[in-house]
Amino acid sequence: MNFIETRGNDGIRPTSMTFSQAILSPMSSFGGIYSPESLPTFDTGFLQSHLHSNYKTLAKSVLNQFEIDIDETVIDDALSLYDQFDDGNNPVPVVKVYDDLYVSELFHGPTRAFKDMALQPFGKVLSSVAKARHENYLILAATSGDTGPAALETFKNRDNVQVVCMYPDGGTSDVQRLQMVTEDADNLKVIGIHGDFDDAQTALKTLLVSDVFRDKLQQKHISVSAANSVNFGRIIFQTLYHIYSYLELVRQGAITLGERVYLNVPSGNFGNALGGYYAYKMGLPVAQIHIASNQNNILTHFIRTGEYDLRGKSVIPTTSPAMDILKSSNIERILFDLFGADRTKELMLQLDSQKFYALTADELAQIQSIFAADFSTDVEVKDYIKQAFEVGYLMCPHTATCFKPYHTCRKDPTIKTIAYSTAEWTKFSPMVANALTGEKFSDDEKALKRVSELAETPISPKIAGLFAKPIAQKSVIDKNDIESAILEFLDR
Repeated sequence: MNFIETRGNDGIRPTSMTFSQAILSPMSSFGGIYSPESLPTFDTGFLQSHLHSNYKTLAKSVLNQFEIDIDETVIDDALSLYDQFDDGNNPVPVVKVYDDLYVSELFHGPTRAFKDMALQPFGKVLSSVAKARHENYLILAATSGDTGPAALETFKNRDNVQVVCMYPDGGTSDVQRLQMVTEDADNLKVIGIHGDFDDAQTALKTLLVSDVFRDKLQQKHISVSAANSVNFGRIIFQTLYHIYSYLELVRQGAITLGERVYLNVPSGNFGNALGGYYAYKMGLPVAQIHIASNQNNILTHFIRTGEYDLRGKSVIPTTSPAMDILKSSNIERILFDLFGADRTKELMLQLDSQKFYALTADELAQIQSIFAADFSTDVEVKDYIKQAFEVGYLMCPHTATCFKPYHTCRKDPTIKTIAYSTAEWTKFSPMVANALTGEKFSDDEKALKRVSELAETPISPKIAGLFAKPIAQKSVIDKNDIESAILEFLDR
């Protein structure tokens, strides 16, 4: 399978790339990214054949449908990393909350967040490709809280890669920050910046397309890539759990094979939702994809009106900080798939220059045939956490945002909903403890203990152990100093 450019070709870059080329060089002409030239398709027969497959077997079969140019042994080694999750045969438990609402838990990996589902195998694949090509890569990551820990975890001590992770200082939970700043592998650098996630993501994209920065790296015999979902290597693994979760509902007897479901996805940078969109396009029986946002509700406004409007907007800090994002990179791949490269280039360049674009009525109708959206306030998130706990389900604030569109976006109440839980409650314990008790907690350790006692559930050892680990990464800098800090790290 080949990958092509979302904004068309500039006459300098190749018109298409293989999968391995696209994951090593994820940015394309005119500031665009890469998307599949076409998608594989599967039918009910394919789903039937995997009704009793474990996660790794299903994953390999789907990856084979993409015909990616990665050696089979590398794919097997990458998928074997799911064995390190809480249950290697079932790394994505699907839990019934209400009769028509099931939660797909994506947080059972090493950093207790959904990014492990994609980044654990992706890190192995990218490192193996770089090593086979005898090349060295700088992997850039910008994080709103979950990508960073997962990227650092998967790439630490791997051959032929060095990683720089940028996070907004004060814009993550304490646990997320500790997961990053306590990493001490020699090939990792963590940088806090004075700014928000959009600042970090803009810095990442700017460096990826900077000829000057690239030349400086080439002098060190280093190339640059990214761990964010601008890299399709992330997205391909994020299609898998949507298919698996659907089959799990069939196995549980909640639906029959071929019956449609709603996918309900908490969304920041839109990679998780894009994986669901691709699964739908490939043949998964999906009635509609419901996008859940927090008070940074740019996506809700876009899906309801066709206007992507950043004018006068700034990020609002919320209790679901991993979704505190205004510029969602993966919307570009939706525009490309539906409207083509010329229109995508026009819209995205307008967003870059004017902080605004508007779809036509026909384009909006296409979007709304696939997506619906709603957003939750912090107060609503707290209420949803408490309501779910009262029926026996404990969840993080990002997962809680799904409960709003579950109530407001369903057109057919007979259709079951799969909501996606993107993080374990332990990563946001002060907020969860406050929702459950009304008490305020400034200390994560006390909040963790309080919720653990209330829910009669243990604290994940990898979370509990963070508070005793020494701080190894102390850099907090101005966003204008990122390039020099990276070069200094590489010169060590």
